[in-house]
Amino acid sequence: MSRRYFGTDGVRGTVGQAPMTADFVLRLGYAAGTVLAARGAAAGADRPAVLIGKDTRISGYMIEAALEAGFSAAGVDVLLCGPLPTPGVAYLTRALRLSAGVVISASHNPYADNGIKIFSGDGFKLPDAIESEIERALEGPMGCNDSARLGRARRIDDAGGRYIEFCKSSFPATLDLKGVKLVVDCANGAAYNVAPHVFHELGADVTTIGVTPDGFNINETSGATAPQQLVAAVKRERAHAGIALDGDGDRVVMVDAAGNVYDGDQLLYTIVRHRAAKEKIAGVAGTLMTNLALEQALARLGIPFARAKVGDRYVLELLRANGWLLGGENSGHIICLDRHTTGDGVISALQVLTAVRESGQTLHELAADLPLYPQVLLNVRVPRGFDWRAHRGVIDAQAEAERMLDGRGRVLLRPSGTEPVLRVMVEGEPRAAIETAAESIAGAVRRAAGG
Repeated sequence: MSRRYFGTDGVRGTVGQAPMTADFVLRLGYAAGTVLAARGAAAGADRPAVLIGKDTRISGYMIEAALEAGFSAAGVDVLLCGPLPTPGVAYLTRALRLSAGVVISASHNPYADNGIKIFSGDGFKLPDAIESEIERALEGPMGCNDSARLGRARRIDDAGGRYIEFCKSSFPATLDLKGVKLVVDCANGAAYNVAPHVFHELGADVTTIGVTPDGFNINETSGATAPQQLVAAVKRERAHAGIALDGDGDRVVMVDAAGNVYDGDQLLYTIVRHRAAKEKIAGVAGTLMTNLALEQALARLGIPFARAKVGDRYVLELLRANGWLLGGENSGHIICLDRHTTGDGVISALQVLTAVRESGQTLHELAADLPLYPQVLLNVRVPRGFDWRAHRGVIDAQAEAERMLDGRGRVLLRPSGTEPVLRVMVEGEPRAAIETAAESIAGAVRRAAGG
């Protein structure tokens, strides 16, 4: 069964447009609730309970209320924790022994979008099979339990504090951040009231930006997708480093004292390289978008590397299939399975800071031997269901770009899992050549897609 609603990271869209409408979210809560209740009953469990967290978008209030009503109608108890990073919801779902955790967030997207992603009781993203089961339940009518079997709802007041302590526990007890000056950018998102406390309580001198959410300014000119404000703040404050999270706090980019920005590939390499000096690294997982330079650098260290489809859920699947612990995406999703079950921007930053403190080197020094190949990424809007492989002009443009690179780079075309665009990526040197190649392919795609 092909899935209509669940993409690579749950259900997502523009609020007010299908599927992100109040009536659909109500039905989604009911459908998910009936699936969880049936699975719980089959396993002999008590009444299921779910945790609902969200980021700071104005639409979160509406979606939270609709989900709560849907779950309650299905006989599922609901725990509400308010704004909390996605990895915080994953942690609390596992810690509280709940049936599932739900995050209301569109991650790095603008405030007008929102989404719903679900974690299973073990803190991992909900498996595809269960998402498909929920979709089947959505095709049926919505019902409602009788009053005696409705779910109850209550708020968890200490969710943020619990998550702060969990993040701190991922940092070595023998270390602290005293004497370290940090700028932390929370993108006016879900981490605004927790991330600064983590670094401060570990001893750092913390300056914050992006910590005044108003429902509309999430990810706006701040955070992991727009680190220019962080760069300026690091220089202005003469900080040792800057940390930028995205709207739901599951990814991170960092900035060094000179204002250089480090993406997920560079941060993952810093973590892996530091650990490899102390222990054997079985392997590292990346994605189709991972910079070729990281693959080559890991090969020099004798560490196996494998690529998954784009999306942190696929990185996680690859890690678990291979029995590996470390992986990530260049967008800043970094997974350290010995620290958490999912990507966590705060915990990833702490792993980088662990490498800095234990080695006595700066972030710049730790990542110096990973010069990234330039990448050009263009997003071309296409009709839904557009198959670029069926168009000769696109195929020829891709072949010409690969001929030009002559083995010194990569060309990748892939449809987005969250919006109707085809992503065109060309990687290699020199930059002018790959920009020309990317524009040529993008032009061919536009012509094939009807302009």
